Amino acid sequence: MSSVASAPVRVRFCPSPTGNPHVGLVRTALFNWAFARHHGGTLVFRIEDTDAARDSEESYAQLLDSMRWLGFDWDEGPEIGGPHAPYRQSQRMDLYKDVAAKLLDAGHAYHCYCSQEELDSRREAARAAGRPSGYDGHCRALSAERVAEYTAQGREPIVRFRMPDEPITFTDLVRGEMTFTPENVPDYGIVRANGAPLYTLVNPVDDAAMEITHVLRGEDLLSSTPRQIALYRALIELGLAQSVPEFGHLPYVMGEGNKKLSKRDPQASLNLYRERGFLPEGLLNYLSLLGWSFSADQDVFGTAELVEAFDIADVNPNPARFDLKKCEAINADHIRMLDVKDFTERCRPWLAAPFAPWAPEDFDPAKWEAIAPHAQTRLKVLSEITDNVDFLFLAEPVSDEASWAKAMKEGSDALLGTARAKLAAADWSSAESLKEAVLAAGEEHGLKLGKAQAPVRVAVTGRTVGLPLFESLEVLGKDTTLARIDAALARLAA
Repeated sequence: MSSVASAPVRVRFCPSPTGNPHVGLVRTALFNWAFARHHGGTLVFRIEDTDAARDSEESYAQLLDSMRWLGFDWDEGPEIGGPHAPYRQSQRMDLYKDVAAKLLDAGHAYHCYCSQEELDSRREAARAAGRPSGYDGHCRALSAERVAEYTAQGREPIVRFRMPDEPITFTDLVRGEMTFTPENVPDYGIVRANGAPLYTLVNPVDDAAMEITHVLRGEDLLSSTPRQIALYRALIELGLAQSVPEFGHLPYVMGEGNKKLSKRDPQASLNLYRERGFLPEGLLNYLSLLGWSFSADQDVFGTAELVEAFDIADVNPNPARFDLKKCEAINADHIRMLDVKDFTERCRPWLAAPFAPWAPEDFDPAKWEAIAPHAQTRLKVLSEITDNVDFLFLAEPVSDEASWAKAMKEGSDALLGTARAKLAAADWSSAESLKEAVLAAGEEHGLKLGKAQAPVRVAVTGRTVGLPLFESLEVLGKDTTLARIDAALARLAA
């Protein structure tokens, strides 16, 4: 059953500009984008940049570039604007200051003067006594005299939100009904002593101001949800929010060793996948399968199909394991699904500096277009194209000693000599004719095609594996092919 809201759907994607975007962040963006598009709703792109020590303009630019590369269009946010602008939290500080003051005036929040040492000491004592170790409410009802005493000591208070003394229950869109009891959700800080607002305040305040109806985010933020629900209720009472949004917490993405995939793990970096030549549609296809499935018998599909089928109610709450090999296999399927012209264009970054080992003037567009259809069926990622076609554009094939040792066995010189003679007499407008020439050479030496073509392949391309050999020879041309076989024969003779 589809989880359709009665009100127009408004979801948000709100990353912090700290470091390179990672695949867990992309999966969260993807599910929010697909949910919004499935329901004809609005995707708000918001930047949570209140941490001046960690946020950077470089990371901000990378976030926007990554969203564009992935094909995510947003309805409100940076570069687009919208009715709730600005969409960078660093430009909304006056709002947070005003809301904090109203929460204090209404008694929903209070000043807390406890030092870190006092908090740590009381937590240790609570643990030793077997009690919950969260904040113990020490400053909840301070007398005026005690406040004056703390002020005289030069203590700078934080602002702490007053949690209700009753359980908080909500229905998670992924996990079902959840209840948090008061002893497990103590009062929490919303403003630092220096006046800087914390995530615990700015996130729900912005969601309320931007009329967010559904919050889809990672499981790691589940414990903050009862706090935010309580804050929402206070904002509603103050006329600063209309309703509490629905929450859905997405499963963890697990990496190597069955550990939660961290943004510090190399395989988590989105830039890594871009540099290796993953297609955005291939990567998104795979990431959508981390906690969700299209159907029991289909795991390769496009973003339009994803949008049509996506239902948050179908997301599995259990952790999902990131499998790089499966990610590559799905990406390979998407490469093969491309129009050939599109494929040739998408490969171009890896056919030039800094990836290509040949000089720009040695690149032959006609040869590239001729070999591209054969390359398209062999790649898992686009960056593999460089090694697969370098034999066409380098003056000499690469020198790979392991490949040479593997292919050039005893008798290879005789075989190569025979193959050269038969190739010289072959029809070079037909890959099939070139295949028949090498097949005939192998038969003369008691070898099947697989064994016969290995020395030819290494002589011409430098490697034991690569694109279909005879199509490759046809594109390379007769003169260059025979010259390289001659060079290999000379090396064997020496």
